[in-house]
Amino acid sequence: MKIAIIGYSGSGKSTLAKKLSKHYKIPVLFLDTVNFSPNWDERDKNEGRSIVSDFMENESWVIDGNYSDFFQHERLNQADKIIFLNFPRRICAYRAVKRYFKYKNTIREDRAKGCREKIDLEFICWILYRGRTRDKVKKYNQIKQDFKDKIVVLKKPKEVTLFLKQLNI
Repeated sequence: MKIAIIGYSGSGKSTLAKKLSKHYKIPVLFLDTVNFSPNWDERDKNEGRSIVSDFMENESWVIDGNYSDFFQHERLNQADKIIFLNFPRRICAYRAVKRYFKYKNTIREDRAKGCREKIDLEFICWILYRGRTRDKVKKYNQIKQDFKDKIVVLKKPKEVTLFLKQLNI
């Protein structure tokens, strides 16, 4: 089983990835851990691609994240199931703020080592605006069209809960 989870920042991609990884007993890769090195510095793209390429050689996997530079098209092609968390901006922003206060001054497992939980104006602007430009929405719509036979679009937290319930998770 190969599962790709895509969607907007703050929608719960990492949480869902952890649950599916545990349920299916398959490895998970959080692309934020690939893109960033300590202190939120961006990792060299070639090094990141190598990490992702090696991980994709596993027989089964869950990969959480969008990052088109890290073989997005290949990941989506290989995936047996693509889950797109297409939540409204207000839900994503609320979840990001809530997550910040829950994990403040800690480093979550779905973050690169040395990347403490943070929230700033730049990230909030990303969630509300820059992460949802016409081009980005167009790209998601193209993915939905190209992979319509294996994509599941979940638009609110209750739909994720129902999806997991159907899997007995």
